Amino acid sequence: MSDGYEITSFVPPKPVIARTAADLRKMVFPPIRYVVPGYIAEGCTLLAGRPKLGKSWLVLEAGLAVARGGDCLGGIVCEQGDVLYLALEDNERRLQRRIDKMIGPFNPDWPTAFEYQTEWPRANDGGLEQIEQWINSKDNPRLIIVDVLAMFKQTRGSSESLYEADYNAIKGLQGLAGKYRVAIVVVHHTRKSGTESDPFEKVSGTLGLSGAADTALILDRDGNGATLYGRGRDIEEIESAVVFDKLGCRWFIQGEATEVRRTDERSSILATLVH
Repeated sequence: MSDGYEITSFVPPKPVIARTAADLRKMVFPPIRYVVPGYIAEGCTLLAGRPKLGKSWLVLEAGLAVARGGDCLGGIVCEQGDVLYLALEDNERRLQRRIDKMIGPFNPDWPTAFEYQTEWPRANDGGLEQIEQWINSKDNPRLIIVDVLAMFKQTRGSSESLYEADYNAIKGLQGLAGKYRVAIVVVHHTRKSGTESDPFEKVSGTLGLSGAADTALILDRDGNGATLYGRGRDIEEIESAVVFDKLGCRWFIQGEATEVRRTDERSSILATLVH
């Protein structure tokens, strides 16, 4: 006792331990749902690449394939479902022209399950809530595409570090994707310098972006051609050689990059020897 007051020490509440490893062993989880098998699974996927390299063509093709229950990337079959494409750097004229090139202007098979918007609120201005409303309004939501991140992410808070701002830019979308078991693909850019040996270190911004995402895909091009790299929690690490068909405006998987490049090198050597 001191001056009529009793001094007591603060005792923090005991932590609540919900489950044990023995409990976990008995739990049954549904299998992972793949939107584009081998490349895009449920969860949040960050797709990064240099400007004008063809990222928007790739995600548009995937979105149309899912909405139609068709295939993309040269024959990868996608399970049909509802798609929301946020084309935040495009207008309707440009989007129509792109779909014209991929499907054809006179083809009646323009899917009603493919919905789009060219304007959308930023994440902290109701953008996340509106995506959640769209998910809840559909019987079979499968894929949401945010093209591009810079037009959607919230502005950096004065007390946030660069890492925290980047992490938070993805975390809200990642939370929605996990909650509803849908795929959300976020299109982003790589650095202009891009000198890092690891392609995943070329992502513009801090490691908070790829750290918060479930999967990171990097579309890159060098003297050997274009490559689609992938690394994630629910996909095998991939390094696929890809080629863009300018006539049909579609990407095609050629195979494992190392094998394709080796075959190309052998073909070049043989052609040189023949001549």
